[in-house]
Parts: sequence; C-alpha cells; structure tokens
Amino acid sequence: MSRFFHGDSSSESSSSDEEELYSEGEEAEAADSDEDSEEESGSDEDSSSDDEGKAKSGANKFLKSDDEESEESSDEERPTLVKSAKDKRFEELEATIKSIENAEKINDWAHISSEFDKLNRQVAKLVQSGNTPKVYVKAIADLEDFMNETIAKQKVSTKKMNATNARGLNAVKQRIRRNNKDFTKDIDSYREDKDAFMESEDEEDVAPVEKPKRSRKAAAALDDLADDEGFSTVGKGGKTLQFTPESILKNLRTIVESRGRKNTDRVEQIRVMEKLYEVAQTPYQKIRVLLSLVSTRFDLTSGAANFMPQEQWKLAENEFRSLLDILHANPQMVVLENAEEWEDDEKPPPTPAPGEYLRIPGSIVSFVERLDDELTRSLQHIDPHTAEYIERLSDEAVLYSNVVRGMLYVEMLARDTKLETPQESINRVVMRRLEHVYFKPSAVVNTLEEKTWEDIPGHLESNVTPRGSVDSAVLVRTLCTYLYQHSEGIIRARAMLCHIYFLALHDDYYRARDMMLMSHLQETINNFDVSTQILYNRTLVQVGLCAFRAGLIYEAQNSLQEICGSGRQKELLAQGVMIQRYSQVSPEQERLERQRQLPFHMHINLELLECVYLTSSMLLEIPLLAQTGSSPDIKRRIISKTYRRMLEYHERQIFTGPPENTRDHIMQASKALAAGEWKKSIGFVQSIKIWDLMSEPEKIKQMLSGQVQEEGLRTYLFTYAPFYDTLAVSTLASMFDLSERKVAAVISKMISHEELGAALDQVNSAIIFRKGVELSRLQSLALTLSDKASGLMESNERILEQRTQGTANAFDRNAQGGGRGGRGGGRGGRGRGDSRIGQGGQGGRRPGGTQFTGGALGGSGAIRA
Repeated sequence: MSRFFHGDSSSESSSSDEEELYSEGEEAEAADSDEDSEEESGSDEDSSSDDEGKAKSGANKFLKSDDEESEESSDEERPTLVKSAKDKRFEELEATIKSIENAEKINDWAHISSEFDKLNRQVAKLVQSGNTPKVYVKAIADLEDFMNETIAKQKVSTKKMNATNARGLNAVKQRIRRNNKDFTKDIDSYREDKDAFMESEDEEDVAPVEKPKRSRKAAAALDDLADDEGFSTVGKGGKTLQFTPESILKNLRTIVESRGRKNTDRVEQIRVMEKLYEVAQTPYQKIRVLLSLVSTRFDLTSGAANFMPQEQWKLAENEFRSLLDILHANPQMVVLENAEEWEDDEKPPPTPAPGEYLRIPGSIVSFVERLDDELTRSLQHIDPHTAEYIERLSDEAVLYSNVVRGMLYVEMLARDTKLETPQESINRVVMRRLEHVYFKPSAVVNTLEEKTWEDIPGHLESNVTPRGSVDSAVLVRTLCTYLYQHSEGIIRARAMLCHIYFLALHDDYYRARDMMLMSHLQETINNFDVSTQILYNRTLVQVGLCAFRAGLIYEAQNSLQEICGSGRQKELLAQGVMIQRYSQVSPEQERLERQRQLPFHMHINLELLECVYLTSSMLLEIPLLAQTGSSPDIKRRIISKTYRRMLEYHERQIFTGPPENTRDHIMQASKALAAGEWKKSIGFVQSIKIWDLMSEPEKIKQMLSGQVQEEGLRTYLFTYAPFYDTLAVSTLASMFDLSERKVAAVISKMISHEELGAALDQVNSAIIFRKGVELSRLQSLALTLSDKASGLMESNERILEQRTQGTANAFDRNAQGGGRGGRGGGRGGRGRGDSRIGQGGQGGRRPGGTQFTGGALGGSGAIRA
C-alpha cells in the first residue's frame, strides 16, 4: 500500500516507511542493474516481458497480481542490508587502495598518482568522523616503501623510465612525503609490527559489537585472577595466560624459541617479560629474565637502516644496570659466553657449593657493545644542529659508566682461572672504553672519570685502571699499554692509533710522530678493515695539525698532503658521503658508507683543516716558485698540486675582488708574498676567522707572522740575487723587520743547503754573491730552448726507429743513386764496397732543398760504413 494512504503520522511509522522506501529503492536499483546485465539473454523472455507490460493498462497497472504479492512476501522475509554512509566510504577507500596495489604490480606511476590524490580526498571525510583508518595507514606506508625501492632501482638501472611514468613518480614523491608527515606516529607503529597494528583494528571494531558478553566475562575473570598470588593476561581468543614464579623458566623458553620466527610480536614478548621480572623472586630468575629482556629490546631494531628509539634504549640501559647490580651482589652466579644452559624448566638449578659457581649463558661484553652501537647509530640519524642531538649526546655519560662497570665485571671473572674467561672479552671492553676518551680534551675526560667513579659502588675495584687515577694522560697510557701487552692484530693497531691521536691532540708532536713511524702502520694499513683505515686517516690529520701548532710547517704539509691533496677529505675521514656525478654506486654500497659515518661531535673541522693545509703549502710553494723562476737549471718540483691549481686559477682571473672565504684570503696572501709585500700577506692571513677555533689563536697568529717574514726573505733573495754583488744584512733586517741574527741564520741555512750561491761576510756583516753561478734571463731562456730542442730530437729519433724497425737512412733520398739509400746502398746496384756509399749515406745537398739524413741512426750507419 502506498504511504499516502497511511493515517498514522507518528515518527515511528514515518521512519519505518522511509527505511522501507530506501530498501525498496535499493532493490529497484539492483533489479535494474540485473536487467541491464541480462540484456543478452534469450529473445523469447524479452518478448514475453514486453507482452505482459502491454497487457496491463489503465487502473489494472496500479493493482498487484498474485505473483507480485508472493514475490513481495518472500522479499520481506529476507534480511535487508542497509549500509551506512561510513561503510560506503570505507568500501570506496578499499577499492582505491586495491587499484593502487594493482598499478604497483605493473609499475604504472601515472595511475598511482591520480589514485593517490583520490585516496586522500576520500580519507579526509573519514578522518573528520573518527580516527584515521588503519588500511589507509598501511597503504601509504607500503606506497612510500615501494617508491623508495623504485627510486633505488632507477639509480642503478641503465634502462630509464618513460616520461609519463617519471612525471607520475616525481609527483608521488613530492606529495607522499608531505602527506606522511601528518601520520608519522601511525606509520612508525605499523612498521614496528605490521600484524599487531592491523589486528588491533579488528579488536577495536569487532570485539564490542559481536561479543560484548564474552569481553565482560573475560574482564571479570581477569579481576578475579588478579587477586590471586600470580597475575593473568588475556591473550588472543580470550585465553587466559597466567604467570607464576614457578612458570617463569617455561615461559622464557617459549619466548626464546620463538626468537627470529616470522610474525613474532616482540612488543608483546617484552610486555610479558616485564611482568615475569615483577613476579621473579630468586636472583637466578631475575638474571635469566633480564638477559632475555635486554636481548629482545635490541631485536626491535633488527634492520640496519633503523636505530633504537631513545625510550627503548634507556629501558635497556636501566635493565642492564640492574643486571650488573644483581651479578655483583651474587658473585656465585656468573654470566659466561661458554656456559651450558639449564635444561630443566620445572625446577631451578641447585645452589652452588662454596667456591663453586652457577654458570648462566650470556654475554655482558656483547650488551656493552650493542648499547654503544645503538647510541652511535642514533646520533648518526639525528640532525646535529638541533637540541635533540645535545639531549641524546648526554646519554654518553651513562653509557660510559656502564662500559666501566662491564669492564670491572669481566675483570672480576678473569681473576678466577677456573672460569676460563677469554682474554678477548677483556680486550673488547677495554677498547670500547678507550674509544670513548681518545678524541676528547683532558678536561672533559677528567670530569667524565670523576662522575663515573662516583656512580660505581665503593667495593668495586679495577686492576687495569685503579680508582684514584683521574689524570686523562695516565688513563689513556694505561689502557693502551694493557692492550699492547694482551692483544694483537686489529685491536692492538687501533689502540696504537688512539694513543697517537691523543698525544697529537694534546700538542705532544714528537712522541706522536715517533710512535707513528715505529708502528709501521703506513705499510700495512691497507690490510685492515675500513673503520681502522678511517681511524688511521683521522690520526694522520691530527698529527699534521699538531705539527702546524708547533710551527713545523714542512712536517704539517707532509702529514696533510695525502688526505687534503686527494680532494676527498670528507669521505676519507667518514664525515660525509660524497656522491660524485658519474659514479656507479649501488644502494647497498651507499648504505654501508652511511653506516660508517662518525657522529658530529667526533668530526674534525674540515674548513680549519683546509686552511692549515693551504697556508702550509703557501709558505713552501712561494719560495720554491721564486727559486725555479730565477734558476731554470733546477728541476721543476711541485709540492702541492692542489695549491698550484688554485693559484693558477686565481692568477687567470681578470678581476679579483676582496677576499670572501678562506681560499680567497690565502690566494691573496700568496700573491702579496710573491711580490715581496710581506706585511700585506700577514694581514690577509691574520684576518682569517677560522684561527679562533684553535687553542691559543694569538700564539698561532704570531707564529704565522714570523713564518711569513722568513719566507718573504727567502723569496726576495731567490728573486733578486742575480742583481746584487753584495748586500748588507742590516738592510735585509730592516726590510723584513727581523733581527740581524735571524737574517744571518736564514742566509746561512740557505747557503749550507746550496740554495743560494753566496758567502756570508761576518766581519762586515754582508752577503757576497758569487757571479757566474746565477744565470741571466737570456741565458735561462737559451737553456730552456736547448732542453726543449734536444727533447724534440730524441722523440723524433724514437719515432723513426719504431717506423724503420732500426734500419738506418730508410728515408734518405739520394739524388746521385736514383734510389733509396739504405744499408745496401741505392737500388742502382751499388753495394757496400762502393767508394761512394759515404756520399750516398751522408751525401751532398741537392740543389734547391735540404736532405733528411736519418738523424743519429743515419749518422751511425755512415760511421760503420
């Protein structure tokens, strides 16, 4: 019956009518769609349906037939499916996600780009009405991973993507990173444990609707069980998991056996072990739980690209500290790597007799190394110019305290020979401690040591580093000496490099240099691993900086030449990845390179390093250029190719403005020093602001001023010596603002090294130059021309010998013989006995031209004949 004939106007009737109409409308739409899909059915059915439609006319078409009534009654008996607007939106969202997944299979980025925009428009309406759908979080996280894989493959692949796909990929790349920032927390949760993240949605959506009674019962059972001695947890399917002190070992075995398996919920395992630790009563149970708990926390970040979150790292550090407290309080229980596991989970192991030990399998040293590695990896991924990096760096003091406590525990085990503690374990933890102090200034190390020993209980002592030794130099020397005596191979080499680095950092150049030379590491460093080679490069650079601070310019330039002259300082010191333009670096190699990068607080200032290197090169190269310019007979020698290229490029500039950076300052200073304007050169060098980063900058500037004055004097003497017969020492002293004694010392050194052809008259305090030794400009050019001509002749002779295969006079055209001259004479029949062979070999000139005689080879043939 039509709704217009209803007399009841209540809200219930109206709402029920609306629902009925809504359902009937949907059914009509479904029927229409069915009819459209069945248009290709038989023609008889179509014609019969048309006849029935025509038969009903007039009032009869408003009346229902018996068949329609029976169909309507059967439809009313069926359950009608009424979808809300939210469900419809969810279906549309899932359809779009499915379309994106299909496009990913064929790598159709143009389609993915359009569908991704559509997906974001659809999810905007759902987010307004509630939480973000987890299927959407899954979709955008998987899409971002797929995009990163595609980009990585494109870098390596030789086949390029077509233009349409490339535009779609770039569009998705720009939009997805901006879009995913709003869902970072959900994406991280999904990537940590995908199955748990998606299952939580089912529990939230399904549990309250389908089984409300069961959830209440489970909650009531949980409350009842909580009053008992143990505690209980409801797992999947509503099963109650109960933990008691007696079941701790059994539950631990279950967790350990599931380690490494697929779809293992590590977060749930950690939660279970935390409750097991609360229930544990004996020290043995606590030790076993803590060993498994710390290991499982480290398993949360199994990927090399990830790093451990700060919260998880601090929890692992607290648990490791608790483990050491329990072990120190119960010395009869020891954790050893080579211990056998207790197999019986039903009962605890027996209490050891006096003098005996209960051995528990585990590794304290591995925990120390993993904590250290995770902190380093975390510092690598944090922006060093933010407050977050400073906050994270503060955890290093806590870590150092744990390293020292771990070292004390391993030392305690090593005291008893029955435990057979391997020496390598002690070496590893001592090396970790050394690597935390070797690059720090003395004041920082002293403060760190004081705070560390304050946190360590008073009854714990160390045989390697006693409690009273706070001096940093003594500490580093003690740790290195221990490793020299008890280790070999790579650990010993690293200890030596750390010791040299520390000495160079604290201005003990000569000891650092002697240790570096006696170690002979420069001969074998290529056989070591990459991290040790990086440490060697850092040590070499630090020795060079130490020599520069001591005023030893030549030694500083020699030490820095290998690293700074290559132009790859950043890469060689592990302070950044240099992606070259045409280099074929695979994503795996790039990932390994990034893993080796040092944290920012361990970096050596590259700008300061370049400034020191260029300044040292300037002080050596400018006098050398003046010497070779005035004496061409001296073989040309280049000390620094990098500096020479920069200087030549600067000289080619038509207009040079005021210096802006470090390189400009040094190039301008070089130009002024070569022209004899040493005061201007000092001004350029001292105006470099980078010197303020060094300790005692005023002392450094004063040292540089003296060096520039001396090298200015040497440059002047090399340049103008040919124009002087005698020169008073007092004149030079006034020109360069040096004492006469210093000038005399510099000149005597130049004479003794045969750099200057002169004699020093000490009576008259003058320099007497020897004439005839220095060449004039014309003589120098003549010598240069003769050298080039002789070189050209030699090259011609070599080419001739190659072409003639050693045959003399092969190209000698003899006009008298009418043929080619050779060893057998001309082709006219003259042999070796002919008296005119000499004329054929060296023959007279043909009129109107010159004759090629075959060079030296031709002459030798003639002499032999």
